[in-house]
Order: sequence, then structure tokens, then C-alpha cells
Amino acid sequence: MRLDRERASSNIEDRRGRAFSGRNMGIGGIVIALIAMYFGVDPALVTNVVDPQPSATSTAPPADDPASQFVAKVLGSTEDVWNTAFQQSGGNYREPRLVLFTGATLTACGTGQSAMGPFYCPGDEAIYIDLSFYEQLQSRFNAPGDFAQAYVIAHEVGHHVQHLLGTDKRLQGAEFSGGNKGANSNSVRMELQADCYAGVWANRADEARQILEQGDVEEALNAASAIGDDALQRQTQGTVVPDSFTHGTSQQRATWFKKGLESGDPAQCDTFTQGRL
Repeated sequence: MRLDRERASSNIEDRRGRAFSGRNMGIGGIVIALIAMYFGVDPALVTNVVDPQPSATSTAPPADDPASQFVAKVLGSTEDVWNTAFQQSGGNYREPRLVLFTGATLTACGTGQSAMGPFYCPGDEAIYIDLSFYEQLQSRFNAPGDFAQAYVIAHEVGHHVQHLLGTDKRLQGAEFSGGNKGANSNSVRMELQADCYAGVWANRADEARQILEQGDVEEALNAASAIGDDALQRQTQGTVVPDSFTHGTSQQRATWFKKGLESGDPAQCDTFTQGRL
């Protein structure tokens, strides 16, 4: 992935090194917390997680280390793409913040923990990521590569786009059904649309400044597949329970990312009118 011509976003808040203490959640608690955060509910209310307290012994890494610079440039690229896309449709794009943290941190959606993976909080319009997730992406999920890491950020930015467009509010009002009933179905459609928006970013960023290198697309597709609900359930519990899916299968996630990548058109990312995903 070529980022030499990308500008670094200034919308980065570095909280790394501010270690927190608090009770860790199990897999079930993490799932509940993610769902709660998505709907703007403090996860502590449904998981009984104690609000963390700062540790005085932690030391933050330098703000200009390669990892933070990579994240800042990817975020800057998404800002350029979505600012243009919103202008073309007669709107204004409000850029999100991206918060780097370690362990746990406080958000407008409650207490966020690194065990949740990267997440978007609509309450403060911020993306949260513990960069140790990238190590897990490579070692645990066998999805290495810088473009796989960029895809993760672009997916969370996709949730911010949904928030600006009011898609999340309409989901809370159960306006979408797509031929299926239930919160899980709508949650899957939201996640797949965010995957598609990530593909739209990749298409437009590459068209503008040729960021893609050989193998990059395969890295993103591999990452999308690795964190599909079916793949994660096989890994964590040995069985697949489709009724509990929240993000979509490996095939669905790869398919919708590719749809956005090939079209570069946000209008092609309407997962809510599709009978089958």
C-alpha cells in the first residue's frame, strides 16, 4: 500500500499508555457490550463492568511513531474521499476523531475495551482502536498486511458515514427489514454496508492517488473473511449459529467490500433493500 502521497489527518487523539484497570469481560459480555454501544447505551449498564481508573505508571509512545503515522494517513485518505463524496451529493462531511488507546478507555458510549476490537461510537463521533488488534489480525486471524489494517479503519469510518446519513437512527426505529425480521438481521446489514463503504474508499483513493499495490485487495478480502461471524464462531465455540450473527459471514463481508471496491459508488452499498445478502 502506497501512502507517501497521503496527508496525515489531524483528527487523531493518542491515549496510549494511559493504562486502565477494571474487570475484563468474557466473550459473551463483549458481544453484549458491542450491541449496547452500537445503540448508544453505556455497556457498563448491561455488563456490570466497573469504570476503569487511570494508572500513574504508564508511559505513552511517541505521537510520531510509524503505527500512529500509518493510522493518521489512512484516516486522512478517508477524509479526502468522503469530503468529496458528500460534496458531490450536496452535503457536508463531518470528519470523525480516531482515538488510539491501550487496554480500556472511556467513550461517550461507555467503557471501551481492547477486547472488543476497533469500534465506532456515534455518541462522540469517534473511532476507537487499540493497535494491538493489528497483531491479533495477523497472528490469530491470519490476515496480515498493511491494507488489511487500512480496511479495518475504513470499515469503522463507514459506520461514521452511516451515522451522518442517519442510517443508524432509522435502524433504531426498525424501519429496515430487508425481507427479514430481528435486530441481528439489521445489524448484519449495517456491518455489510460499512464493508461496502470501505470498498468505495479504496476505489476512490486509488483512482485519485494510486494507493493500491499488488496483493492489497487480496489482503483486504482475506481480512474481511477472517472476521466473518461464521469464522469467528468456529474459532471461539466450534459451532456456527446463524441466528446470532451480527456482522455477516466471511463470504458476505468479502462480497460487499468487493462491490464497493469495484463500483466506487456509495449508492451500490444499499444492503437494506436486498432480499438476500
